[in-house]
Amino acid sequence: MTARDARAAARREVAEFLASRRARITPQESGLPPAIGRRRVAGLRREEVALLAGVSVEYYARLERGRVGAVSEGVLESLAQVLRLDDVERAHLAELVRTTGGGASENPGGPGEVRSDLSDLLDLMPDAAAFVRNARLDLLAANPLARALYAHVFDTAAAGAPGAVPNLARSLFLDPRSRAFYRHWPRLADNAVGGLRAEAARSRADRDLADLIEQLSERSEEFRTRWTGHVVDHYRSGDQHFRHELVGDLTLRYEALDVVADPGLTLLVYHAEPGSPSAAALARLTP
Repeated sequence: MTARDARAAARREVAEFLASRRARITPQESGLPPAIGRRRVAGLRREEVALLAGVSVEYYARLERGRVGAVSEGVLESLAQVLRLDDVERAHLAELVRTTGGGASENPGGPGEVRSDLSDLLDLMPDAAAFVRNARLDLLAANPLARALYAHVFDTAAAGAPGAVPNLARSLFLDPRSRAFYRHWPRLADNAVGGLRAEAARSRADRDLADLIEQLSERSEEFRTRWTGHVVDHYRSGDQHFRHELVGDLTLRYEALDVVADPGLTLLVYHAEPGSPSAAALARLTP
């Protein structure tokens, strides 16, 4: 993708993102007086967003067309408040605005390999399922317990092409077994699409990422719906609920940690509460 194409794509995404966010907020929710006559849109109009954000209608219209130029932090904060953006959405809007000026990630998608020191670290956590992924959700390295937990992900990748790198998003949307494996599948689907959406804004030159998004959009209606809806989400910490074909239900606590020395890589660690049924089930999975 050329720099010009990248800027054009960023402008389209700014427009689509802002339009999608104002469409979900009613005038009543924003404290505006009831409208007289019939409204053609359920959400806020452009002029209403401009009024609430304290900018001119012409300026906001240019902004929603992606013709943003330099946008101050104050304007972005006002828009975030009017559109009720959460922290992840605010960061995403700021990234989109930055890339309209041609900014791009210096390390698109993150590395495709894992340093031996980092790989060795995974094996030092025998009682936890630990793996490293990049921003494309490629599963690059895993300890034995993580391989046992995510066995179907590794098996599917190997069956498709020997030596193929497993991809969590591809498995999530294209492997029917994922619906049973993730007991809260819709939430995971939002997390995955949100992560890819954020990475696409940062790394427009990443051809592998573009190919993955194209493949998932063509083959999965669930992915396509979330992608066109500009779902923005993240996966940082919390409880994950699995239903493993060998040991049954597990509830595991997870932490997703950015690898500072390797920008674009994330270390994920899943562990069970000591003495819990999930801990016993995880122990039965241990190779």
